[in-house]
Amino acid sequence: MMQTRKDILEIDRESVIVISKSKLIDGLLNLIGPDERVEFKILCRRIESTIRAWYNLKFEEMNQLYSLFDPVHGRKKLESLHLSPAKVDKMEQRFLKTLFQVMEQSNFQILSDAEVELANAGQYLVNMPIAVNKSKLDKKLLTTFFKENKVDQVPSYADQYVIFRRGIGIDKTTDYFILPKLDLLIERTWNWFLEKLGFSKVKNEQLVHVHSLSRKRVEDQNTLQGNTQNEDKDSGADAHNLRFERIRIQNMDISFQNLFTQNTVQEPTFDRMIVVYRRASKPHHIIDPLGDRAIHIRHFRNIPLADMELVLPEKKNPGLTPMDWVKLLISALVGLVALFGSTEVGEGDVWVLLAILGGIVGYIVKIYFTFQANLVLYQNLITQSLYDKQLDSGRGTILHLCDDVIQQEVKEVIMAYFVLMSQGKATDQELDRRCEELMTTKFGEKCDFDVHDALVKLEKLDIITKDVNGRYSHQPLKKANNAIGQTTDEKVEMTIGR
Repeated sequence: MMQTRKDILEIDRESVIVISKSKLIDGLLNLIGPDERVEFKILCRRIESTIRAWYNLKFEEMNQLYSLFDPVHGRKKLESLHLSPAKVDKMEQRFLKTLFQVMEQSNFQILSDAEVELANAGQYLVNMPIAVNKSKLDKKLLTTFFKENKVDQVPSYADQYVIFRRGIGIDKTTDYFILPKLDLLIERTWNWFLEKLGFSKVKNEQLVHVHSLSRKRVEDQNTLQGNTQNEDKDSGADAHNLRFERIRIQNMDISFQNLFTQNTVQEPTFDRMIVVYRRASKPHHIIDPLGDRAIHIRHFRNIPLADMELVLPEKKNPGLTPMDWVKLLISALVGLVALFGSTEVGEGDVWVLLAILGGIVGYIVKIYFTFQANLVLYQNLITQSLYDKQLDSGRGTILHLCDDVIQQEVKEVIMAYFVLMSQGKATDQELDRRCEELMTTKFGEKCDFDVHDALVKLEKLDIITKDVNGRYSHQPLKKANNAIGQTTDEKVEMTIGR
């Protein structure tokens, strides 16, 4: 009997505060006295209004630039401006630079080569190889951007498209998985047969295998051997790492006895994924010197790591894998040998050969119908990714990003100020730890709090001070509200209320 093998994914804890702003403020209000709640509400509103005003000009410029590269109406606007190709090149690079800055401020990260490799190495619901049709994608746009701008760890695929990801979750699916189980049983039987004949060595696989995608650790991958106790002992080795178990059919103890029983598989998901790319233009000529300048931006949610291929642009139509073709050719050759051999044997052996031929034909039919079943599943998943998992595209994604940046900044500033107000003076490291502890104890959420960004905003608002020992303290609520002053929103509300 094969022992169940555990796959653990280790990844950095992110700086995203997932809970909504209103839930955060309501939770903090419950921790202070009634006399302070009114002033604290006013402060929260003024913080949001001021931060939103800081970003409005930047976001307006980004939206104006994208209007020139929008896949729907951008072409007409470009033509109306009568710009030279060189001028358009500069404008699109300026847009990309702003877009990447907004992605970073919204805590999105570029999908690394290690994450892509791990995704391609496993299967979840998609059981077919999916590849990008590279001839349909432009290489100039992103290659130029990465040459002109310093970006850490540019992935190998980023010359044609860029994938951003943020947030980690878990997806579970319960089904019978009969075809994957049959494939696994056939593969294990074949491997056992080869081992008995001495053509293959027995693999000594670890019971617990940790795939480390932590960008903060020196090691890229850490392998653990042992039982569940060893795993649990090591799980707290780094407080800034999260661990998720990948439960897959390939690691289960599958036999003919449990072939028709239900199983639950589990795969870590990326909560948000954004893909940026441009389609390849036809060769330039006099009539169309600009070419295709549309920049496509697609926003997805809850994408399983092993099914990351669902978000790829310009996917090729899947077909039989090279291994499937090898199996078909070998089966056909064996069938031909058996057929020619039947002419030289006695009548009693003909039925044996016919049985062999029937088995071979059945195996070929099995490969074909397995491919057809996987193709139907693939098409259903593509449809689901378009209608259920795609949140938005183009301008809608940009507007969502802009608001997301503001909300994250507001939540960080409010949390940092509240901790200084309620727990007293602190250095930046102490404040970082206190904010993370409060998020865990009060809201049940673990995050890598971005304390430095919050402190920059608080100092810009002039509602905190720093002493000679590097310890920060808050301005009292009324003084903080006076420092920010009455916002435009409050003035408009006063005007309407008259």
